[in-house]
Amino acid sequence: MDDYSALIYGAVTVLALGLASLYVALVIWSPPPIVTHASEKKYLCHASPNKPLPLAKLADPASVDLTVVVPAYNETERLPDMLAAAVDYLTSSAAKKKCTFEVLIVDDGSSDGTSAKALALAGEYSQCDIRVVTLEKNLGKGGAVRHGMLHGGGERLLMVDADGASRFMDLELLWDAMDKIAPGNAAGVVVGSRAHLVKTEAVVKRSLLRNILMYGLHTILRLVGVGHIRDTQCGFKLFSRAAAQQIFPAQHLPTWIFDVELLLLAKQVGIPVAEVPIEWHEVAGSKLNVVTASLQMLRDLLIVRANHVLGRWKAAAKRGPVY
Repeated sequence: MDDYSALIYGAVTVLALGLASLYVALVIWSPPPIVTHASEKKYLCHASPNKPLPLAKLADPASVDLTVVVPAYNETERLPDMLAAAVDYLTSSAAKKKCTFEVLIVDDGSSDGTSAKALALAGEYSQCDIRVVTLEKNLGKGGAVRHGMLHGGGERLLMVDADGASRFMDLELLWDAMDKIAPGNAAGVVVGSRAHLVKTEAVVKRSLLRNILMYGLHTILRLVGVGHIRDTQCGFKLFSRAAAQQIFPAQHLPTWIFDVELLLLAKQVGIPVAEVPIEWHEVAGSKLNVVTASLQMLRDLLIVRANHVLGRWKAAAKRGPVY
């Protein structure tokens, strides 16, 4: 072997070892599969406050028109106002969308008695189907949302933050958009968006650091493939059951940036996504540390994008009709 061939061989070897090392690092850094414990497959409610009942399964046919999934971590202070707004709208005679519904509150391993508070609130709204499930340990917002979606009975499933920052009546806007992009219970996702508020007081009053990080995140999102959605992080998203059945079983990230993974999965299998402007306001009491969360988001974005590019993570196969 001459010197030139040896040089080429050495370079190829180094490159191969480097790529192999990166792949091993990706496997190590990728989050492990989310494990569901037996107790987490059951819920408590006003009618059964002590005896846990079995949750629904996303794979089964819908049992109600709408499931409202509320991830909650130490939310005893903010949950009452949010739930009141949801129930007021869903039971109001003025609501344009008349539908049967259930509310699934997922306590993400709280330490402040969130489950007990949620169950007490279920008693106040005893005319409604409010279910409380408690995760054995804190997974992260993405893990709590995933759990609720996998156990929702709705033909459409809405994720909504426990802080009440989004105006619940804007569900009408998301519902109308879903009717357009996914008629006949087809697969579709509608994203509530705050992008139109960027130059208004709702965002201008936020700290300089938050706004800098927001613009930086948007730049990165364009690079990873979801730049077509102006606001990926708003906690007000509506999924048709057909879309949820393909997306949520394939979700891996339990952390804050899980929304991006959901949108990437939808894009991967060609599920239409609409973005609808909604009203939103800042609510005190956020559990998010902006700096550490941003660093975690950057790491997780790289992980999810690499796993999708390499085909390690992919959306579930399209389901046929369930009879």
